[in-house]
Amino acid sequence: MRLIVHTTGDAAAWDAALRQALPGAHIAFWPAPAANADYALVWKPPPQLLRDLQGVKAIFNLGAGVEALAGEPTLPPGASVVRLEDAGMAQQMAEYVCHAVLHRYREFDLYAEQQRAGLWRARPRTQPREFGVGILGLGVLGNAVASALLPFGFALRGWSRTRKQVAGVATFAGARELDDFLAAAQVLVCLLPLTPATRGLLDCATLSRLPRGACVVNVARGALLVDDDLLALLDSGHLAGAMLDVFHDEPLPPAHRFWHHPRVALTPHVAAITLVDEAVAQIAAKIRRLEAGLPITGVVARDHGY
Repeated sequence: MRLIVHTTGDAAAWDAALRQALPGAHIAFWPAPAANADYALVWKPPPQLLRDLQGVKAIFNLGAGVEALAGEPTLPPGASVVRLEDAGMAQQMAEYVCHAVLHRYREFDLYAEQQRAGLWRARPRTQPREFGVGILGLGVLGNAVASALLPFGFALRGWSRTRKQVAGVATFAGARELDDFLAAAQVLVCLLPLTPATRGLLDCATLSRLPRGACVVNVARGALLVDDDLLALLDSGHLAGAMLDVFHDEPLPPAHRFWHHPRVALTPHVAAITLVDEAVAQIAAKIRRLEAGLPITGVVARDHGY
């Protein structure tokens, strides 16, 4: 069994974990020859590598987002594209989003302003059941975030392309129900995959449907958000704040307004990083199932882009 690997991370760590999980496998890292590979493990692979994979059985994406693969014209037509399912990312994402939601709910940003102004003033408490949290995207990570937020008693709302049922969450589906979903989301958490249908979804028209004083948390992909529209709504006061982990260009350019905007908190794409040992354990288990002729989960529907 031959594996070809392309990663921008710690190649030595991936190599050691793969050799331990799949003893006997021949493991090479691109630009080693890939034409005879049975499986490819990639993150944002160059087109030349994909063109060399015509005989590959499956391509494993070493991250949650598969947009770099789903629409790639050089992708071998007969190969399955397989995404990581959790692999340690769900807990990280839940931690990050819980922090963002609680920060807004307990108004720590406003207390920080009061501190700078030398004000000692308690603010009236909002009951959790009156505080709406909207989760845009109810996949593996969206479900993990909903489960983590559930014990706090917030009014949880979830939206997805197709109808889903999630315990403790009022769910909405499709374009017709998007406005109703947004109307009561005092914090909007974006966990959607990036597809042609979702690119630029968070524009002025969409974000204006949030209640005045809402906060936006984007932990999905930067291209879902129209930066200038968000900034305009922050400057106008319609939106109270944003916590952003993903951006159109990464690293974020030094001149971008997000760096110094008083209502924007940002982090360098760290909400949920790929954990090598957990990812390799999942990939190795799926390869063993494929070698045994058994089905696996996490196969990407290319027509949907996720």
